[in-house]
Order: sequence, then C-alpha cells, then structure tokens
Amino acid sequence: MSTDRKRPGRRPGSADTRGEILAAARKVFAEKGFDKATVRGIAREAKVDPALVHHYFETKEGMFAAAMRLPFSPENIVLVLVNGPREEVGERLVRLLLQVTASPETREPMLALIRSAMTNEQTVMMVREFFTNALLYQVADRLEVPHLRIEAAFAQMFGMVMARYVIRLEPMASASHDELVALLAPTIQRYFTG
Repeated sequence: MSTDRKRPGRRPGSADTRGEILAAARKVFAEKGFDKATVRGIAREAKVDPALVHHYFETKEGMFAAAMRLPFSPENIVLVLVNGPREEVGERLVRLLLQVTASPETREPMLALIRSAMTNEQTVMMVREFFTNALLYQVADRLEVPHLRIEAAFAQMFGMVMARYVIRLEPMASASHDELVALLAPTIQRYFTG
C-alpha cells in the first residue's frame, strides 16, 4: 500500500483553521471589496478547501461579519426586519440598532469599521458594498421598497449612531432606548410605508 496517497479529513498544520480563514478573508475583502471577494479566493488565500470555508461560515456575508468582528449576522438582521407587521418595521429597525450598539463589546467593532471607512477608500468601498448588497437591498427588495428609501432610513440610523457614540451629543448620548424609539421610529417607518 502506497503511503503517497492523501488521506481524507482535516488538513495538517495549525489548529486555528477558522482564524486562518478569517485572516485570509480580511485580506481578500480589503484588497477586492465585498462584491469581488469570493469564497474560492478566500479559501485559496487561506490554503484550504472552499468546503472548509463553508463549514465554518455558511455564507460570504456571514464570513464578512465574522472577519470584521461585526456583532450580527446579516441574515438574522434581514429576517428580523422583514418578518412581522410592516407597520412596525421602523420600530424594529430602531430597537435592533439600539440593542446591537448597547454594549461596548458589540458596539466597538462597528465603530472601528465606521472610523476606518471614513479615512480609507478601500474600507469605505467594502463597507458600502456589504451594507448595500448584504443588508439594505435585501430588506428593500423583500419589502418592495425603493432603494433610495432604504438608504435614507440607513442614513438616519447612521447619523443616530454617530451622534450617540462618536460625537456623544447630549442629550442623545444618554437618552433611553424607549425615548429614542418614540422619537425615531415614526420617521423611519415613513421611509418604508410612504
């Protein structure tokens, strides 16, 4: 029996295959942007089989979220926003964003990505592609809302995050979630219902 044949199973090498895939994903996303990055290209960079990438990360969007240390799965965000009464989507969006940004552990990776996008053209392209294609347009298309309207809702929520956590405008920075939901949800809802 020949010993030259490859045996199936886990590849030899580092025990942190997931970490190596994430490092490769960060590099490929930074170089190519979200849209042009592929699972095959990331697998090639990590020197693993594409099936192993899918084993750790079901989708490219999930891999991006993990690589960028985002505190949410794009698929889950889309489901939360599109499932439920349409007349409550504005409230669901505001509450969801406030929950995701409530603790430093979940807020800081998002803020780091935003800050990086403000000063780095490659990062801004990657963030723009991810948010529009993996989140915003998915929600817009499922709810049959024009893309301009979903972008306007996103801009409003982006401004709230910047004012609350980056600039720390008062009283916005210390307002309760319920106060902000009552203030913002009706405006956000208008983008979804006209």
